[in-house]
Order: sequence, then structure tokens, then C-alpha cells
Amino acid sequence: MPIPDFPIDGGCRCGRVRFQLSEAPWGEAACHCTGCQKMTGSAFSTTIIMPSSGFALIAGDTVIGGMHGEDVHHHHCGWCKSWVFTRPAADMGFVNVRATMLDDASWFAPWMETQTAEKLAWAQTRAAVSFERFPGMDEYEGLIARYRAERLQ
Repeated sequence: MPIPDFPIDGGCRCGRVRFQLSEAPWGEAACHCTGCQKMTGSAFSTTIIMPSSGFALIAGDTVIGGMHGEDVHHHHCGWCKSWVFTRPAADMGFVNVRATMLDDASWFAPWMETQTAEKLAWAQTRAAVSFERFPGMDEYEGLIARYRAERLQ
């Protein structure tokens, strides 16, 4: 399914936290790490890698949930506890938005999958690109260019 025209909106399950995506994403991914499995209660998490300039929280406030680490902050709705998005602690120019929080996520399709070393044997995504762990930071520029060439046609 083609990527929709932007802006597009989304929010948590109860609707108290709302966000808007105003630019095309840098990627669509599934993460198979056991941390994501535990946070989602499923086989993997879904992620839309958004440039920070294309993400805006438009209603509500979030609380930090999941792992309370120094590297990343998992933002949840304080009321319904939905995991809405993740930001690296250091500004790296992107926000990872949970695809299932979109008002219409029907277009989402994992183009990349990460942490396949930890995936459940039955979990298949049909992603075009696969990594046993996370790709190196030096690989992302090429991955973004390839994703956009293949997916944003």
C-alpha cells in the first residue's frame, strides 16, 4: 500500500496523547529484540523512523516508561500506558513512532527489521532489509536513501 500524503495524525489508545507527522519518514521497521517483545506483548515492535522536524506532539503529555535508561526515552501515555514513541536521549535528528499508534496504519509495512538474532522463530515480516542487531550509525544515510527510493515512489 502506498504511503499517504502528509500530514497524518495518531495517538494513544485513550486519545489523550496526540501527534502529527508532517514529513515523509526515513524508514519503516520492526524490532525483534526481547525488550520490544516485552513492551508490546507481541513478537516485535513497529516503528516509523521520523525526522524530528516531521514529528509534533499536538495534545497531551507523555511519561517515560519501559526502560528508564540513559540512552533512550520510551514515551507513554500516562493514562492508558500506550507506548507512543521513543526518542534517543541525545538529539540524533529522529523520533521512532510506534506505527500502531497512527489513526490509519494500514499503509505501514516493515521495510527493515532489526535484532533478528532475538526474533521468535515464527515471526516473519517480509522486510526488504534485515539485521541481526542494529545497523551501525554510519549505515543509516544509505538505508534512508534506499528506503526512500524503494518505498516513496
